[in-house]
Amino acid sequence: MPLSRGTEKRVQRVRVRLSARPTDYLIKIGAGTLDLLGAEARRALSKHARRIVIVSNRRVSELYCERALASLRASDFSVETLLIGDGEHHKSLRTLETTLNLFHSFGLERSDAIVALGGGVVGDLAGFAAATYLRGIDFIQLPTTLLAQIDSSVGGKTAVNTPWSKNSLGAFHQPRLVLIDTETLRTLPARELTAGWCEAVKQGAVGSRQLFEKTFDFLRRHRVAGRSANSESLMGPLARNARGLDGLIAAQCAFKASIVAGDERESLARMGPSSRRILNFGHTTAHALETVTRYRRFRHGEAVGYGMLVAGEISKGLGLLDISELEYLREAVRLTGRLPRASDLDTNEITLALAHDKKSIGGQIKWVLLKALGRAALVDGREIPRSLLRDALRAVLHTKPHANF
Repeated sequence: MPLSRGTEKRVQRVRVRLSARPTDYLIKIGAGTLDLLGAEARRALSKHARRIVIVSNRRVSELYCERALASLRASDFSVETLLIGDGEHHKSLRTLETTLNLFHSFGLERSDAIVALGGGVVGDLAGFAAATYLRGIDFIQLPTTLLAQIDSSVGGKTAVNTPWSKNSLGAFHQPRLVLIDTETLRTLPARELTAGWCEAVKQGAVGSRQLFEKTFDFLRRHRVAGRSANSESLMGPLARNARGLDGLIAAQCAFKASIVAGDERESLARMGPSSRRILNFGHTTAHALETVTRYRRFRHGEAVGYGMLVAGEISKGLGLLDISELEYLREAVRLTGRLPRASDLDTNEITLALAHDKKSIGGQIKWVLLKALGRAALVDGREIPRSLLRDALRAVLHTKPHANF
């Protein structure tokens, strides 16, 4: 059903400005924006675009693909759908190869485009496929999870996983448009919401105290976390404050866009608060956790939840972060929901996985730590004693989830 004029006026907009690119692109946020897909694609894509392939997974496709198809066909696109498996272990070279072969069989040309309809796995895989097919074709992000809406759909990072590391093969390939329909959050499982809120806490922790407090207050006010395993009950309070939710997502996207605008390709020369590398707060440990569990135990945001707390412990141990700030961070992570058990994991295996982090420079990990909430610091791994790292991992991971999360 087409959006009313009143609904269109309520759509919030964030512009991603890229100094190295000829055109910026828009992020449009609001309930019902999925129905704008066809018209917005016509505005964003080449006038020669004829074919679009929607990349999704089975669950998301069953919920939203018919609406996406109807909107695109109403704007005179020829549309095909391609479904990949659900879960990080499907973000692989094998899936990428299958996807590229299907693009060819569909007859996609340089002027055509891809729509990524789903969460971060779909967006990363579809974006990387778009970056490599015919040396790069356009794509549109239509993220359906909270994590993808505030983080992975914005900024052009695309990748697949390998047995040795998460996201170790990829490309920077910016979307032409990001459409965020907040109604899709109603159908998310509780764990997906927790994963997304962990990323929201992360961006606030490194972005600005104002963004951290805005996120914290929203979580506390609506008691999003820990109320039920049923996502409908979790989303109930949010549905009653849809504009507040849209505003928070817009604020999160605006922060991410500001970082991307100044450091699109994560320059190694940048070391300050404007470096894109600060967005890796919590990710060093998170990627190790995902690797040692073969991408099958943790949602990405859940692993980031643990990773933030490990980084917080290290920050405190180095004398960078006051204990009161660490407690504030701990409480924010608690509000996101319960995290999967990690107490059975071998800290030695995790430490070994850390050594293979793709962010290493000169053989050393560059840790993102905190001086205060909203103030990140990049610290060379050589400045972190092994005993402190080991103690931080044990303090966080070997605590029972129900006691702290």
